[in-house]
Amino acid sequence: MLNIDLHCHSTISDGILTPAQLVLRASQRGVKILALTDHDDVAGLDEACMTAVEKNITFINGVEISVSWRGRTIHVLGLNIDPNYQPLFDGLAAIRDGRTQRARNIASELEKVGIKGSFEGAFAHVGERGLIGRTHFARFLIENGHAKDMKSVFKKYLVKGKPGYAHHEWAALSEAVEWITGSGGNAVIAHPARYNLGKNVLNDLLDDFCALGGTALEVISASHTQQQVEIFAGHARTRGLMVSCGSDFHGPGESFYDLGKLPELPAGCVPVWRDWKVPRHIAVS
Repeated sequence: MLNIDLHCHSTISDGILTPAQLVLRASQRGVKILALTDHDDVAGLDEACMTAVEKNITFINGVEISVSWRGRTIHVLGLNIDPNYQPLFDGLAAIRDGRTQRARNIASELEKVGIKGSFEGAFAHVGERGLIGRTHFARFLIENGHAKDMKSVFKKYLVKGKPGYAHHEWAALSEAVEWITGSGGNAVIAHPARYNLGKNVLNDLLDDFCALGGTALEVISASHTQQQVEIFAGHARTRGLMVSCGSDFHGPGESFYDLGKLPELPAGCVPVWRDWKVPRHIAVS
């Protein structure tokens, strides 16, 4: 089986390793095709690509876009994108502008339950781009004894209905899919189990996604049990969607799957990379 990982994060968003360090770790673990998919930012692609070339890894330009759909937050991966496609570039910039305000709202919610200084504490974990997200708050909460690990801290504080949750309107699903496909890439629903959607709501999401031109579903993910993998593979086969696989790696000790450790795709699924003739080694201008 070809060792492929199409979902991971660097210090450009909420990962622990720089883009170059991430690629080096992937190389050490035998990854042959790697996509860097930082949240709402493509600034790390150039550094990652150059390191991948040195290590003889096929590098795929990627991004993970924050999307609002029917009052829910969904993440859509853009794989094999052209990061210089202007509507995509501008759309991501607009999303990033909203992240700081959401962070202040999260801090305000946490203060209501007696947790002070969370904005400054979370920001201390932010990388050089200043892109703040829930993972940075999670690290602050863990280091201050409010939870023991990433799984428990999100469940206790940072998901809908919990003390540190703050609703935010992201890009529309239609916009994200249009930016990705317009750039020549594949739009992929990331870690669908994470959204805890009932059967009918999941079908509605997939209906809308397919109608808008979405092309793939992330079936293999650290968020998925084997049973969920089979369920999502069934949805993909039924709807003619391709499938993707990704560790959602953020750093050593924080991720269920390390780079290079993903299980095989289920039988009968069409991989999203099937039609990638020449990977896009395009530097970000």
